[in-house]
Amino acid sequence: MSAKTAITVSRARMYEVIRAPLITEKDQPTAPSTARVTFRVSMDATKPEIKQAVEACSRSRSRRVNTVTVKGKAKLFKGRPGIRSDWKKAIVLAGRGSQDRP
Repeated sequence: MSAKTAITVSRARMYEVIRAPLITEKDQPTAPSTARVTFRVSMDATKPEIKQAVEACSRSRSRRVNTVTVKGKAKLFKGRPGIRSDWKKAIVLAGRGSQDRP
């Protein structure tokens, strides 16, 4: 096993990685003790980049980052078939002892 190498992400890249927070009923935790936040992120973002960007923006530790690539739906646009773009979702779980949500 190799040691984990720390990556450094520039401030500009951090703002490119995290696009927007996702606030839906499905993305919110049911238990108030679960500090889980969902973000829409860029397609080329990696888990270490997402973790570092969230920690820098929220000033709290992140314990785990899960990512999901959401496939675009086939829809009709003015009667013509089209496909929505794929996008990436990141679910960030706050570290132990973090009282504030990221």
